[in-house]
Amino acid sequence: MEEAVSTDLIDSVHTIEVKGIRVDFGGVRALDGVDLMFREHEVAGLIGPNGAGKTTMLNVLSGFVRPTAGRIVMAGTDITGWPPSRLARTGVARTFQNVRLFGELTVLENVQVGALGVGVRGSEAVRSAQSLLEFVGLADVAQRKAHTLPYGAERLLGLARVLATQPKWLLLDEPAAGLNESETDHLGEILKSIRRQFNCAMVLVEHNMRLVMQLCDRLHVLDHGQILMVGVPKVVAANPTVRAAYFGKSSRQATPFS
Repeated sequence: MEEAVSTDLIDSVHTIEVKGIRVDFGGVRALDGVDLMFREHEVAGLIGPNGAGKTTMLNVLSGFVRPTAGRIVMAGTDITGWPPSRLARTGVARTFQNVRLFGELTVLENVQVGALGVGVRGSEAVRSAQSLLEFVGLADVAQRKAHTLPYGAERLLGLARVLATQPKWLLLDEPAAGLNESETDHLGEILKSIRRQFNCAMVLVEHNMRLVMQLCDRLHVLDHGQILMVGVPKVVAANPTVRAAYFGKSSRQATPFS
């Protein structure tokens, strides 16, 4: 693995450390000895070509997949194998590529579900949900059934619901998938505001490299289940090994980060 940033001493109380994670699905090795460190208050990008293992890594971090080997350590505590519900109460929350809404509940009720899941009750859950809908720009559709929303609004509702769990670590699995350019720009502004207002770190899996370059402090490049490079975005974007992983060694195409 290439390392493009210095490895200063970091207080482990404020990190999630991924140590030697391996994930096997039958005869397929999806992750192969991955070491990562995510830092408090940071926006970290997890990028790579299709099939690199990015979503599998998020599934391990969020408890939906138990690793075959290796450990996940958060704030000095081994959280390997914890179920998603326990991780959510600890402050680890995630979105999914496919938005999973409760279609027959209202928009407001969907966000309340997120708050209720971490112990927020009664009027406090309602106030939290109303505030979050205002934050993502959905306050005017609060009483609509979720299944009536257009696709872009569905994705914003999914984000509001996960914010209702009061995450310390927010794992985002392709939040801009299927959005047009205007919707992606709006999403980018919301994600920047989350960083400022909610005091949580983010791990972003995303194929929209313009969004990635705007938001991320560091990039972690996965390829064939292994970490290819870790570094600041401009250095990663200029690296020929990373470009080869996206396009093939003989490609003369422009970098995907353009």
